[in-house]
Amino acid sequence: MIADRLPTLLLVISIFASGLNTSELAGQSSVPRIFISVDMEGIGGIGTGKMTNGSGKDYATGRELMTAEVNTVVEAIFDHGQAHILVNDSHGDMQNLLHTSLDPRVTYIQGNIKPLGMVQGLDGSFDAAIFLGYHARAGTEGGFLAHTGSGSVKGLWLNGIEVGEGGLNAHYAASHGVPVILAAGDLTFTEQFSALIETRVVATKEAIGYQVARLIHPEIVRTRLRATTLEALGDLESATPLKITEPVNIQMHFSSTTRSDILQAIPGMRRVDGTTVEYDAQNMTEAYKLIRLMYKYVSW
Repeated sequence: MIADRLPTLLLVISIFASGLNTSELAGQSSVPRIFISVDMEGIGGIGTGKMTNGSGKDYATGRELMTAEVNTVVEAIFDHGQAHILVNDSHGDMQNLLHTSLDPRVTYIQGNIKPLGMVQGLDGSFDAAIFLGYHARAGTEGGFLAHTGSGSVKGLWLNGIEVGEGGLNAHYAASHGVPVILAAGDLTFTEQFSALIETRVVATKEAIGYQVARLIHPEIVRTRLRATTLEALGDLESATPLKITEPVNIQMHFSSTTRSDILQAIPGMRRVDGTTVEYDAQNMTEAYKLIRLMYKYVSW
């Protein structure tokens, strides 16, 4: 009966009245959602620790380089097609990007008092994640400014696999079914990350010890990032997340016994040795929040 079909007829009329067609409506629902986490040590053109510190020489230049690198990737994404992009500042106080200079088509998370730190805002609604400006894990020979979370952490293992910040964040993304389609940072980081997950990487520099780097010019880095971003998006349908298992066994090795002493106050926390603790988390969300609490918010 016509009465039964009235809602459908009204929908068709509204579509034509608005000048849209059904293919356009279908396209709106398939716009990819991209999450970008951006650290600073691995940004192209940054060759000293002072460039990553708010009180350091040339920090202003570091911020400009960081912002330009994000904008290059964002522009490449939009050149490929429509997208929803969330950028999460993931370095230090997480107030580094010149957000008024960011591409206005993105949304941006600023500030570091957030339970999920470098992956704040990332969930299962995203189609892909991109990591920019990353570095190698703590204690890595040939890693530029290599660390994991903070200087208090000497090692982090998830289900027996040693990871740095990139590996930790890839595990979290995978727990939500999100693949990492591109990761950029110093050469040692890209080698470590490629050993963990099959994805595209861009090396921005090569370390000469912990504090010095042989730099690739940032314009060349951005050219490579643009090309690699377009390649990754062109192959997005075949991208797969890192394979992980849950629950998650966490082991963290610290620089002092005092931090391990204090962490015994957490129910379920076990001591492996003087400076190493262990905990079994139900899933990666619980694991991530606890790891961030242990290295960042526990102090004395």
